[in-house]
Amino acid sequence: MRPGDARAPPGAQRPLIVGLGGTTRAGSSTERLLRRALRLAEAGGARVELFAGDDLALPHYAPERPARDSAAARLVEALRAADGLLIASPGYHGSISGLVKNALDYAEDLRGDPRPYFEGRAVGCIAGAYGWQAANSTLSALRAVVHALRGWPTPLGVAANSAVLAFDPEGACVDDALDGQLSIMVGQVLWLARAA
Repeated sequence: MRPGDARAPPGAQRPLIVGLGGTTRAGSSTERLLRRALRLAEAGGARVELFAGDDLALPHYAPERPARDSAAARLVEALRAADGLLIASPGYHGSISGLVKNALDYAEDLRGDPRPYFEGRAVGCIAGAYGWQAANSTLSALRAVVHALRGWPTPLGVAANSAVLAFDPEGACVDDALDGQLSIMVGQVLWLARAA
């Protein structure tokens, strides 16, 4: 098996891939990208957990207040257990959304863990925006945050222009090139999750 191959070799472990992202609007183009990536991870033999929409409507991260509500505690435990991550952000004014950034800030609760932050975990980064400039700058910002959290952004990150129709009304990806990029990126996450 090589990096980028999402197929599970016989007898392979079932890594946990946590997906985080989207917007407060259910079914946003960014959430559709994330859901497609998670379906590819499942097809590759992974267990998946999704945090999108209302799951990300968390209190503002405040390091001086260690108490966590149930939604934040659930996110932190999923991040702690994750073998790999898929993070998708819409491009808001050229960068990641505050909603996604706030959720990622909760990774600070992992600082004292044996695997602090996203140490040793591959992270597939997805950015969706209405235009290529915002999609690419958002992807770059997201990759920088993942580096700061000691994660390993996959060699391929996916930027998608939501001005171009990529999904049909049922949510199926109709853009073969985009779907191929998501498949390669997910394969890279799974490859490292199994190798670690």
